[in-house]
Amino acid sequence: MHEALSRAFRQALTRAAGDEFTSFDPAECLTYGYDNSRQQASPGAVVWAASHEQVAAVVGCCYEHAVPLVSRGLGSNTTGATVPLAGGVVLTMERFDRMLSVEPDDRLAEVEPGITNAALQEALAAEGFFWPPDPTSAAYATVGGNLACNAAGPRAVKYGTPRENTLGLTAVTGTGETLRTGVHTTKGVVGYDLTRLLIGSEGTLAVITGATLRITPRPEAKRTLRAIYRDIESAARAVSRVMAQPVVPCALEFMDATAISLVRDQADLPAEAGALLLIETDGSESNLDADTEAVARAARGDGLISLDRADNEARVAALWAARKALSPSLRKAAAGKINEDVVVPVSRIPELVRNLDRLSREHGVLIVNFGHAGNGNLHVNLLYDPDDERQARAAHECLSQVFDLVLSLDGTLSGEHGVGIAKRDFIGREVGPVALELMRGIKQRFDPRGILNPGKLLPDK
Repeated sequence: MHEALSRAFRQALTRAAGDEFTSFDPAECLTYGYDNSRQQASPGAVVWAASHEQVAAVVGCCYEHAVPLVSRGLGSNTTGATVPLAGGVVLTMERFDRMLSVEPDDRLAEVEPGITNAALQEALAAEGFFWPPDPTSAAYATVGGNLACNAAGPRAVKYGTPRENTLGLTAVTGTGETLRTGVHTTKGVVGYDLTRLLIGSEGTLAVITGATLRITPRPEAKRTLRAIYRDIESAARAVSRVMAQPVVPCALEFMDATAISLVRDQADLPAEAGALLLIETDGSESNLDADTEAVARAARGDGLISLDRADNEARVAALWAARKALSPSLRKAAAGKINEDVVVPVSRIPELVRNLDRLSREHGVLIVNFGHAGNGNLHVNLLYDPDDERQARAAHECLSQVFDLVLSLDGTLSGEHGVGIAKRDFIGREVGPVALELMRGIKQRFDPRGILNPGKLLPDK
């Protein structure tokens, strides 16, 4: 049971945030107690962030009264990272969403954390630029959330993650102090890299209130290929070949046979399709056809059924619509879903998919695989009936072995979804005891009272 917020704290919080930005209504609090992980815990108060100064005052108030605080965007996280386990205050950034400036000459943009990725991309497109991170949930994923989890998307294979595309941050530490990190230039080596430290920290070290983003000119043109293979191993070997040649695709997406079956109505696919690659190249119009043919040559090989090029924008949109429909389709396929985003070296993808098939058969758990194969980041989805005790137990036993498999292949347990609650108790398998204690020490220095997003990311001692 969470401790009820004291009257003194409620009064102090209202003064810090402003009455019009604060609610203690249980019904309203309930709506901010869950995210896309389907886990839930109700906070005692909700504050709508409106400015950096207000956020600093709210965090300072929580620090003084030792009240937990969870910052969040629109709740698209899948690991429970924004669920207020300890109650307290949820600080939502959804209204703190302005595009502050775009500076094309310096290739940067200044934004508030609540702006959605889609709104940012639309604003940048008008200036001839884009921000490379592009999660499939862009329409409702906020930039602050992208930064908190280092969430990237398909383009990361060529352009990198938020860590590679963020120049600096403004944030508030767990004591309510203002912190500014990074630079406004593409080079800078003064001091420790606190920008990259805060990105991916899931709100456990500081609350991000502003970001200076590194933006990239939009390419002149794109080409999209669809390669269909007999089985997942053939497709996985093709990924290795594509990534071993000089032309780097800007997206290289993978679907296995089960994923294909879930979206077959949205794509014209042969019955024998066992795996699919969506490959996108971009660059200057004068060179792009040659670059695309180089990628196509690498995609050809044993097990290939067909290799087609999308010849118009409608066809391109249709191909990507099928990929983006996968996550919602999984929700319909089974009431229970464990959604992991593991990463292995590209050369180990064939071994990963082969052993995932083995684990699926051994545990009797349906596993659906798709994702960003170009950098070895696969979304491994374990589907089961949560009302069936045997299935639920088998799914969680299978998950543990999936993680062991990934680590045995020199991989990592999360590429972009983060750790949150879902993977917190597993990270000790990947991170050694020395590193884990250093992380706990960093957390203590940034957040001495442990009020920022408690119970997330780092396992208990």
